Amino acid sequence: MSCHGLTDLPVWQQLKSRVEIIRRPENHLKYLLQEENRIEKFSLAGGGIFYDFSRQRVDAETLDLLWKLAKTRKVTERFSAMVSGEKVNSTENREALHTATRNFSDSPVLTDGKDIMPEIRKVREEIRIFSEKVRGGQLTGSTGKTFRHVVIIGIGGSYLGPEFVSHALHAYSDGRIQVHFLANVDIHAFGRMIHSIDPETTLWVVISKSYTTTETLANENQARAFMTQRGLDPAGHFITVTSKGSPGDRPNDKYLGCFHMYDYIGGRYSVTSAVGGVPLSLQFGYALFERFLKGAEAMDLHAQQAAPEKNVPLTAALLSIWNINFLTYQAQGIIPYADALRKLPAHIQQLSMESNGKSVTLHGEKLDEPAGAIVFGEPGTNAQHSFFQLAHQGRPFPIDFIAAIQAPYPEFNARSKGVTNHQELWANLISQPLALAVGRESDDPARRFEGNRPSSILLLNDLSPENIGRLLAFYEAKTVFEAFIWGINPFDQFGVELGKTIASDIRKEMALKNEKDDHAFSQVDPTARFYLNAFFKGGL
Repeated sequence: MSCHGLTDLPVWQQLKSRVEIIRRPENHLKYLLQEENRIEKFSLAGGGIFYDFSRQRVDAETLDLLWKLAKTRKVTERFSAMVSGEKVNSTENREALHTATRNFSDSPVLTDGKDIMPEIRKVREEIRIFSEKVRGGQLTGSTGKTFRHVVIIGIGGSYLGPEFVSHALHAYSDGRIQVHFLANVDIHAFGRMIHSIDPETTLWVVISKSYTTTETLANENQARAFMTQRGLDPAGHFITVTSKGSPGDRPNDKYLGCFHMYDYIGGRYSVTSAVGGVPLSLQFGYALFERFLKGAEAMDLHAQQAAPEKNVPLTAALLSIWNINFLTYQAQGIIPYADALRKLPAHIQQLSMESNGKSVTLHGEKLDEPAGAIVFGEPGTNAQHSFFQLAHQGRPFPIDFIAAIQAPYPEFNARSKGVTNHQELWANLISQPLALAVGRESDDPARRFEGNRPSSILLLNDLSPENIGRLLAFYEAKTVFEAFIWGINPFDQFGVELGKTIASDIRKEMALKNEKDDHAFSQVDPTARFYLNAFFKGGL
């Protein structure tokens, strides 16, 4: 499918004609919200999530056209093709089978005629056995002490998703193992982290699909040197998660073990593979990780099987298209009213912006319409005291509010101003979308709120492992559906390569300077030369 001709589709042109209608004063959200049964008509429940989009700037006719657009672009058929193993990643001639990692059915998933499910089940079982040995104390460090700390070394998709889930499920931790994440190559990150661990009881998990990621290898090298300096044998403290045949795929005297990930799963979609499975099973136990997987599977099945009019992630994707391409909003806020989800915005930022930050179609044609949005966020109520001034009275941007009905720590129920902390949180959750939508008139321009600012609410019953899995899979499916409508490839990421290539050239110049002090950086451009000279002088 191409994006070429997307804007020529009759349904696209019909949606264009709706924009001026929606922008009329009588279609301000404060009036749309007065419609009878608005929330019943503009909300969906499916896959374990309730999705309220009654405060989006759409009416029934616009919504019908958006669902028609989805049918015209055959997005659910494309999703099924992805799940079944077709090579939907056309630029790299690969499948995109993150859904297979949480598939518990007996049905085969074929790539080039081979069923991949036996291998996926094998890796799950390896993770279960290994995590139980570590948590049970049967597998220890080089001095015989039980592991109490796990440090994940990885960057991008090798840590953002696992870190989100690790924080989200913290209430389920038995405290047996503490998990830490080391991503940034900045030595400050390493120096700060080592003050939180006991080297003798630390297991290092190095995650890299290719095992060539510069930052990850630098941090592994630093960690090995640190362990050696403490008189410990690194071979008894390191494992890897990587591709078969990569430089890290060698469970010999250098590593305690190795767990495989696959080319058909991109890093930002890899949380339910060994990338997330190893750290999460070590932290919480394999049984809880499997509950998380089954929640993701439930949302996958809903996304694949539900009709567009009942499909939660597809409807969310269509509203995103409406906001970006028709109402011309350029940003998207992710505001979880649950501190446990505080790492979710960073994960969705990569998932969305690396997947859909594209300028050409599947066939290399320039896009007729822009794809992707700037994604950012913070937990509520922190965000209210940070950037909600802009949200209410500056540049508008759509927001996803996310909340759980049940509090994770019900035993803490002291009251302030007559309500508990969780009730205070919900008072703000209910009020902020309403305030953004309806605004407020005032004779004082500085106190006037124009309103008409769109938002949605994603509601979970609780923050159980199943529901965290559902939430993860919801955003993955939403991202993929958006891409299928635009006709782009959400599974490649060539945009990250150019800077890395230039950094490689700069690194070579630095290495030459380390070898020979009078190296003059004559092979780089003048601006780079200025910064290199300042760096090696130790100041300006």
